[in-house]
Amino acid sequence: MTELSGGPALAQERRVVTAIPGPKSQELWARKQATVAGGVGAVLPVFVKRAGGGVLEDVDGNSLIDFGSGIAVTSVGNSAEAVVRRATAQLAAFTHTCAMVAPYEPYIEVCEQLAELTPGDHAKKSALFNSGAEAVENAVKIARVHTKRQAVVVFDHGYHGRTNLTMALTSKNMPYKQGFGPFAPEVYRVPVAYPYRWLTGPENCAQEAADQAISQITKQIGAENVAAIIIEPVLGEGGFIEPAKGFLPAIANFAKENGIVFVADEIQSGFCRTGQWFACEDEGIVPDLITTAKGIAGGLPLAAVTGRAEIMDAAHAGGLGGTYGGNPVACAAALGSIETMREQDLNAKARRIGEVMTARLHAIAEKYDIIGEVRGRGAMIAIELVKSGSKEPNPEATGALAKACHQEGLLVLTTGTYGNVLRFLPPLVIGEDLLNEGLDILEGAFAAL
Repeated sequence: MTELSGGPALAQERRVVTAIPGPKSQELWARKQATVAGGVGAVLPVFVKRAGGGVLEDVDGNSLIDFGSGIAVTSVGNSAEAVVRRATAQLAAFTHTCAMVAPYEPYIEVCEQLAELTPGDHAKKSALFNSGAEAVENAVKIARVHTKRQAVVVFDHGYHGRTNLTMALTSKNMPYKQGFGPFAPEVYRVPVAYPYRWLTGPENCAQEAADQAISQITKQIGAENVAAIIIEPVLGEGGFIEPAKGFLPAIANFAKENGIVFVADEIQSGFCRTGQWFACEDEGIVPDLITTAKGIAGGLPLAAVTGRAEIMDAAHAGGLGGTYGGNPVACAAALGSIETMREQDLNAKARRIGEVMTARLHAIAEKYDIIGEVRGRGAMIAIELVKSGSKEPNPEATGALAKACHQEGLLVLTTGTYGNVLRFLPPLVIGEDLLNEGLDILEGAFAAL
């Protein structure tokens, strides 16, 4: 291996040798400030030199434990062997032709894998894109042309992207929407079953939320006008909210009864992240369309819409696509990523991560009453922070804890509509020693708060 090699061969250890960020990172940050648009921020201003397994190594020689996975992207670990092998071979063959000009086999192979892996045994087809936002936007296009309707229903606390249409679909204003309007029309938002914050208690949440959502759709929009209902089976940027059991099936059944296309946005929760190939499998949901990105290709830009063949075929030839959509190198990487998930049984590894993390986090929560809730599934876990003795959101503590973790060499991410959730998305290949060391750092941060 050369000095620059990362991937699985990288030493799996935390190492803090400078202040974080170190001097070289600070120099690069100054260069970034001079040439990169201010709207492109950074959670932690350290500059990565190489990465692999459960660690990121920066230009100053610090090795950080990775509890972020590039926001659920490098689930198979950075530079996973199969991803590198397949992508390298494709790079040597050709880098681009445009699938809409002169197609190639890797595009088909990815679509075949998606048809096999996504829920349901019906005939399925896919279209490939570059990003999650593109996938969601194209799911709306497909649903509209299929149903010949216009309205789209989304949910409180949902996040779907940063394009004009997907900003309209997204619930949270800052930083995603502030100042960027006007937004696309015919988008309607209804309640989601958020157990921790449901006013009449979590035991009433599923039924009451479903009743409210369906009532608003029927009275304010008209079910006959709705093209699509879009929901994340686990809401990501909204705070890793798991809708109360029974809510998703009720909404999916309502959609089916009214000819509405039910779209599962699995961009953050898909590809083994929750301990199943897709989070909607937990309650047996078979969506009409499913959008994927992030974990699909081991770090290369690729996204997909997969769904019932008759719905996917509704768009006319040339109506779907894009110059880079389904790039051959990204497709090769996706095949390597899926190969890794299968061979290493990353669903089982995600479930084990969930067992370790939730046990430790519940123990920490018993000591510190600012932890309002521990929630999530598999390797998609979060804690919601509140003011002591209440459910008032505590974004100040959340930010302070994240900063303390960063200083000790643990990369964590914040999230949530109220900015008060710490989310944990470790690579599914992380070792338990690193996982527990990261949790030790987190517990130490609470003790020092």
